[in-house]
Amino acid sequence: MSETVADQPPAVSDEALLQRFLSSKAQPSGSQTLGFRMLSLSQADKRVEVAFEARADLLCNPMGQIQGGFVSAMLDECMSVAGVVASGMTCVMPTLEMKTSFFRPAMPGALRGVGKLVRWGKTIAFLEGELFDDQQRLLAKATATAMPTPFKAFRK
Repeated sequence: MSETVADQPPAVSDEALLQRFLSSKAQPSGSQTLGFRMLSLSQADKRVEVAFEARADLLCNPMGQIQGGFVSAMLDECMSVAGVVASGMTCVMPTLEMKTSFFRPAMPGALRGVGKLVRWGKTIAFLEGELFDDQQRLLAKATATAMPTPFKAFRK
């Protein structure tokens, strides 16, 4: 198996990388809408843990629950950020396909997401994500395939 970006040793420490996320002034508007905040990351484990502050006035359906598309967006965010971290901050992770399983309703307030890079192939990355409520109950789980694309080659 050939060495990929995800197999190379990290250029910066986990703590330094976490501080980059926490001090960033250029958070995407979608991340802001979801209330995204990085909690922890492990480059060795290719894993991130994030918080979401799910606002009722932005994300709820008529039943007062977080609409499923926003739950999926939170999981997509966890997984893609895990892929970016695993790349050593050299690639974006456009999602090619994603499957979400919903286990219980997500309610407004604090939510926690975990994203993990499962495998990095020649052209495709495989990712997993889980979303938990403030009582640590699993709300939803997703799997995705993404196409790692170097930042310099990414075109908006």
